[in-house]
Amino acid sequence: MKLDKYKDLLFQKMKVQISDWFENGSQEKILNEEVYRFLHSINGTAGTLQLGGLQQIAEKLMDNVEGGSERKWTTRELRNFLSELVELSYEYEHFHQAEEKVDQPRVDNVPLIQLIDDDISMLILLKDAMESKGWMVIANTEPFKAIEQYFDMRPDCLIIDINLPNKDGFQLLEDIKEHSNKKFIPKIMISIQNDRLTRINAYKMGADDFIEKPIDLEEFLIRIERHLERKKIFDQSVLIDELTQIYNRKFLHGSLQKSINELKRTNKYFSLAMLDIDFFKKVNDTYGHLAGDRVLVAFAQFLKENIRGTDTVFRYGGEEFIILFSYATDIEAKGILTRLLEEFSRIIFIENDIHFSVTFSAGVFMVQDSSITISQAIKAADQALYFAKNNGRARVESANKMQVSHAKKRLNVSVIDDDAIIRTVLMNILQNMKFDQLELNIQVYEDGLKFFHSNRLDENGEHFLILDGIMPVMDGMEVLQKVKQAQNANDVNVLMLTGRKSEYDIAAALKLGADDYMTKPFSVPELEARIKRLIQRMS
Repeated sequence: MKLDKYKDLLFQKMKVQISDWFENGSQEKILNEEVYRFLHSINGTAGTLQLGGLQQIAEKLMDNVEGGSERKWTTRELRNFLSELVELSYEYEHFHQAEEKVDQPRVDNVPLIQLIDDDISMLILLKDAMESKGWMVIANTEPFKAIEQYFDMRPDCLIIDINLPNKDGFQLLEDIKEHSNKKFIPKIMISIQNDRLTRINAYKMGADDFIEKPIDLEEFLIRIERHLERKKIFDQSVLIDELTQIYNRKFLHGSLQKSINELKRTNKYFSLAMLDIDFFKKVNDTYGHLAGDRVLVAFAQFLKENIRGTDTVFRYGGEEFIILFSYATDIEAKGILTRLLEEFSRIIFIENDIHFSVTFSAGVFMVQDSSITISQAIKAADQALYFAKNNGRARVESANKMQVSHAKKRLNVSVIDDDAIIRTVLMNILQNMKFDQLELNIQVYEDGLKFFHSNRLDENGEHFLILDGIMPVMDGMEVLQKVKQAQNANDVNVLMLTGRKSEYDIAAALKLGADDYMTKPFSVPELEARIKRLIQRMS
């Protein structure tokens, strides 16, 4: 007997109930008896339909829901409680042969590869092959968008096709060469042209490897893997930041631990300051990323030359720096930083005959308790920094002298998908994500019209859209096109979820301005990692 029809009915029934509980707002609290009946129904039906994993999870959850109890659930409590069941139902529906669910590790710090190729067939093939290895791949067809994402995402490996529209691969490599020379990122050129002159030009331009099309996938993956291994070894062995030539984040942790150990032995306190260049994105957008690099280098050298001989400066990441003030109170450190701020703000930078100046904000934390961890000390300084930024920038604040505000930058996250199970999975993922600097304002919509009728894009702040490519009423491509025509389009980042392998659709999504795409069905841990990476880029 074929059971597919009845399985579809079960999934549809689940979606109706999930949508009613979590989205329609028909109940402020959900009665425990309703939850019990829902699980009881799935337990019996799933077993009959040979969905063993779904039956086992429903049975396990029923053990925690006492029939007849008067408990009432909030939507968030219930969404978290049912998350495993909802995720597995998605896998059964979309993968057809989902096996008994095992806890999967959440993918996070995986290599990020940027692939630039206007041959959509090749782009899809290589992206799928590399992601099957557990790597994360950002794909681009447009050179100008690719350059922007390169500087924003800081990939671990760069793969460029030579034959690109508007700007060929050599020109693209030339544009990023100065930046890449300061940071080791393996660069691989791919091309159908395999003559001696083309290969020599590629290596002269700074390519680390050259791979001829058509590509042997097995060999391609092995070569990429070797390049990623080389980068990992290089990163682990280097203690100096390549761009600014000051100590890097890796050396920071050892130095902080040494100071904490000394505090335990001698009771000699120290202070930690986190600095962030104000409006640095505006510098990049106005004068270019290479100009931004020159500001970073100048700032690092300014700090290095103007701190005390006993203090140490580190590049923490991006435009953030940390100074370790030995044997200094937060008041002393704040005094030094205030002087540095006044002096640095008087420095004039010149780009294309345009003069401009830059300021920074800083947060200070004096470490007096030897039981503190490195992450706790950094977080305290970071909170003081964000208090300074939220209160006007170009100022220094101390975490020890004030109740630090926990106000965070707001990011409007919108899920637009007609599948209730996917909406629930995504809402559960997003609600459980924590960011030090971001507060997620999450809304879900079952179609594009409801999204636009809500005037969601008018809300202040940056926007991150997770958008289904195929929807009734208003297709995902139409939504994306309308979003990118909005007045605040530059403040909107889009992750497309598409069930289509159509080259035309993927090319259209990337051309319209999607920042990334994932093809359904997808792994939930992989989707979570990708969303986290894209959101962190916006923090």
